[in-house]
Amino acid sequence: MSHKEFLAEAVRLAIESVENGWGGPFGAVVTRNGEIIARGQNRVLLTGDPTAHGEVESIRKAIQILNPEAPTISEEHQNEYTLEFVPRPKGSPDSLSERARMLLGCTIYTSGAPCPMCMSAIYWSRIGAVYYGSDLEATRKIGFDDAFQYEDFQKPIDQRLITVEQIHPELGAEAYQAWMDKPDRHPY
Repeated sequence: MSHKEFLAEAVRLAIESVENGWGGPFGAVVTRNGEIIARGQNRVLLTGDPTAHGEVESIRKAIQILNPEAPTISEEHQNEYTLEFVPRPKGSPDSLSERARMLLGCTIYTSGAPCPMCMSAIYWSRIGAVYYGSDLEATRKIGFDDAFQYEDFQKPIDQRLITVEQIHPELGAEAYQAWMDKPDRHPY
């Protein structure tokens, strides 16, 4: 399939979301080796979940497809790791030599430029490329103003629209120390 065909499928999903009243005009597909492995669409209104954006939904589904051995979260399986380690890609700024694979080698196509939450999910999932149809200005014009979030992130923490303040760092340090003390930690 071509870039245009992948993007057309993301747009089809976005239109379906709008027509069904599930959420905004946002759809996404995750691809690997020239094939769609997962589809997602905005389902914020359907679920009431503000994280149910097309990109996040497609990432969640792609992980389920590519990691079918993942255990159901239960007491029996709660401490199992299922994500394979892979070496740090050449040229990566990562400080660790290897991490869990996630969606390394995948690409995402989305109807609109990803919001900051979705872009963060894309980075965390290690997707290598993002292709989108409508830019942030077009998204702003239809009432979804994600650009202000990107702008707000550039401000010093004490000048942001949402209060962001460090409190009781000694408590946070306890969780970080537990991670560092774990001899079999699985970086992701």
